[in-house]
Amino acid sequence: MAEKMKSELEALAQEAALYPQEKLLQVKSSSSSLFIGIPKESEILENRIALTPESVSVLVNNGNEVWLEAGAGIPAKYTDKEYSDAGAKIVYSPEEAFKADIVLKVEPPTLDELKTMKDGKTLMSALQVAKLGQPYLEALNKKKITAIAFEFIEDKGGSRPVVRAMSEIAGSTVMLIAAEYLSSVNHGKGIILGGITGVPPTKVVIIGAGTVAEYAARTALGLGAEVKIFDNRLYKLRRLKQNLNFQLYTSTINAAALKKAVHDADLVIGAIRSEDGKSLCIVSEEMVAQMQPNSVIIDVSIDQGGCFETSHLTTHSQPVFKKHDVIHYCVPNIASRVARTASNAFSNIFTPTLLAMGNYGGVEGMIFAKDWLMKGVYAYKGSITNEPIARKFGMKHKDLKLLMYAGLKYGKG
Repeated sequence: MAEKMKSELEALAQEAALYPQEKLLQVKSSSSSLFIGIPKESEILENRIALTPESVSVLVNNGNEVWLEAGAGIPAKYTDKEYSDAGAKIVYSPEEAFKADIVLKVEPPTLDELKTMKDGKTLMSALQVAKLGQPYLEALNKKKITAIAFEFIEDKGGSRPVVRAMSEIAGSTVMLIAAEYLSSVNHGKGIILGGITGVPPTKVVIIGAGTVAEYAARTALGLGAEVKIFDNRLYKLRRLKQNLNFQLYTSTINAAALKKAVHDADLVIGAIRSEDGKSLCIVSEEMVAQMQPNSVIIDVSIDQGGCFETSHLTTHSQPVFKKHDVIHYCVPNIASRVARTASNAFSNIFTPTLLAMGNYGGVEGMIFAKDWLMKGVYAYKGSITNEPIARKFGMKHKDLKLLMYAGLKYGKG
């Protein structure tokens, strides 16, 4: 009896093995080589480069092709020979670098540079909403370019790695900048950033409680400054205090408290970012006018439009201006002051992303497979896919997931 039951169970198991088995749908993954172009940065005093020679070597050794415009790495202190030794092809005109299937750039290309890109190819660069205009978006759509903004790309944890890395650099660097412009040499208040025995400490106000604020506050506190931080997101204030492990002054953005703090401050740092790319004007011109003469404002949020009513974009060659006798520093790419460090940070993020693109058969396969990369896409094959940007410029917006689904379904992808 037992033998009979055993044989029947074995027969049933063999029969079941022939049944169709349920299986999770997987995105097709196939290895594909990438053709990557790195043009020289045309923006004044943009010194960073998206990939270091070490990263280029990794990509080339994995079967990818990299073309680099001669001199592109010089501002970050990387020579053409280093890139050539790493396997990159050195080209001698921007037009050649823009012929690539994937153009990798720090600053967004100019309209003239966009014209040299091939239709239907991919652009990976920063976006900088404050500089963006409708003609730029229309040019992308006309050439059906897939455009990915560094600052919108997320990681698996939901944070934005490029923003985080550049914010760490900006937060650490911003206090060095403040020390320069508070000094008598640059016609500031003539005070030390921090404090010494018997002399009242420098008063620092930081608007925003993100990564920039964390690194800036850590530096200021280490120097002995008195720091006050304002943000309406309590969870960020709480997390910042835990990360700093210091009982410092924090507050929501209460109009009366902020007005008094700004009035008394030697240094005010604007480091608040909106979630949808809109600028957030927190400090009015009236509040700025009541600040002490020769005090300093550093608007790190200027790439999104700034959080001071008196702010406007400046450059590394002309970084400051005075309004109401207050020094304003409003350079959007602070990390470019330490270009080699920033370039290494970029490479740490982009190298694994590009390698993964090859494994997914290219950019489109990767976008379809990974939501965190899809969130970086703001233009796709003739359509704007980022709703806040489309709304800002009164343009039509299309949902990227629906576009890609339609392309796959009807063979247009």
